[in-house]
Amino acid sequence: MDPAGATGAPCLWRACNMLMAAFFALAAVVQVNDPDAEFWVVVYMIPAVLALLVGFNPLVTGNFIWKSVSALHMLFCVLWAGGLAYHFLLHAQQNILHEEEGRELSGLVIIIVWMALCHSSAKNPGGGRMLLTTAVVITLLPVISWVYVYINKEMRSSWPAHCKTVI
Repeated sequence: MDPAGATGAPCLWRACNMLMAAFFALAAVVQVNDPDAEFWVVVYMIPAVLALLVGFNPLVTGNFIWKSVSALHMLFCVLWAGGLAYHFLLHAQQNILHEEEGRELSGLVIIIVWMALCHSSAKNPGGGRMLLTTAVVITLLPVISWVYVYINKEMRSSWPAHCKTVI
């Protein structure tokens, strides 16, 4: 591996974690007018803090407390996502982003995937090629999705009022 690649990979991994921490924090902030805001703020702030810690120090993923908190949060998110997916499959009438349960499910899936990626980085805190490629793609997906939803006004027309006022 070349020296530039050796130093660039850890920096890219840290940057992706910082961006995801910002994304999760922003996702928590936009929950303020949701009927169950307290719940969703906590759901998003936990990965925001965990990703921020990885952004500051990628070696934190080997820490017992970090691993325990992230594993418990992932377990909770997987169980909640399973319930939402089941409900969504039975009752969905529109596209996943048109249904509130679909948007909630999407957020949980992003949390699960990012936390799983962070867990896998414990073996290689600087990030391997596959980890970094996946991290960059996952980091860009929420941003692209948010821009798409922001631009596509007719998509938001069927959303409940509490979802329309935060974008």
